[in-house]
Amino acid sequence: MSTEPQSRSLNLPARTIPAPSSVSAEAREMLAGMAFLTSAQAATTPALDDAEGWRRLVAETDEMLLPFLEASSAGTKSTVETVDVAGARVFVVTPENVAPGTGSRVFLDIHGGGLLMGGGECCRASTVRMADLVGVVTWGVDYRMPPDHPYPAALDDCLTVYRALLRSHRPEEIIVGGASAGGNLAAALLLRARDEGLPPPAAVVLLTPQVDLTESGDSFATNMGLDVVLTSSLLPQSQLYAAGHDLADPYLSPLFGDFTPEFPPTFLQAGTRDLFLSNAVRLHRKLRAAGVQAELHVFEAMPHGGFFGAPEDDELSAEIRRFVDARW
Repeated sequence: MSTEPQSRSLNLPARTIPAPSSVSAEAREMLAGMAFLTSAQAATTPALDDAEGWRRLVAETDEMLLPFLEASSAGTKSTVETVDVAGARVFVVTPENVAPGTGSRVFLDIHGGGLLMGGGECCRASTVRMADLVGVVTWGVDYRMPPDHPYPAALDDCLTVYRALLRSHRPEEIIVGGASAGGNLAAALLLRARDEGLPPPAAVVLLTPQVDLTESGDSFATNMGLDVVLTSSLLPQSQLYAAGHDLADPYLSPLFGDFTPEFPPTFLQAGTRDLFLSNAVRLHRKLRAAGVQAELHVFEAMPHGGFFGAPEDDELSAEIRRFVDARW
């Protein structure tokens, strides 16, 4: 008789998963017809030491992403200034809809892109969109990324910009936010800022955050192939970013950090088809266990990053705006 432990994996039969009737027509159309394969997922992943291959992949992906990001901010009116903050490039966006008496408030936005992509003009476009959503001056950090600048360059840049904001703003006037990889850096920034004796901001917004680079959560298996945006593991990109450091280090995977009640009130979001759903769920439970005020918003059938224009996206935007307005 074999002494090997029985496998505890579930083997499910192949099946067709329809777009559910429980979401909007726009969301169903996106789920049924959109295979949003980024270049990083559709193309062959370069070897970790193939810097030129990664540069080419990043450039191709950013070229494809930019029209989507620009479309999401179409119609917004704002001024954009590019500034250098101790070597870190920052897009400072002032929206036309800044409410009276809120001029001292600032939102620090950290863009997504798998810790490799989304910089430059993509960062500019995503900062414009976020500034319009939150209605205050927004600083978008165009942080350095691999293959030329692996960890900790991106986190260093974010910390540099946060320090600069603290010199001109009171902590309670600052809210930090990020989506996907930006959520990783936003959470890691607050852990590192605390470790370096800096005060926390008024709140943090983490949208489908990439807070576990080890990909240990349940949804990395259950939603693989169901998420039409993130269609494969991001471990190769994470390994390139980490440059040999332990992926479970809290500055790389903030989910494994030591949270205390002083961590700022947190807004977390994901979708039931999101590859990163477990990231948001597990971080929410960890924050709650630590005594942190934390909200978790899980949207029906939503893949990573939303539905790209469905009513559910507007609902999420309204929730974010409610949260930040209440925290300043």
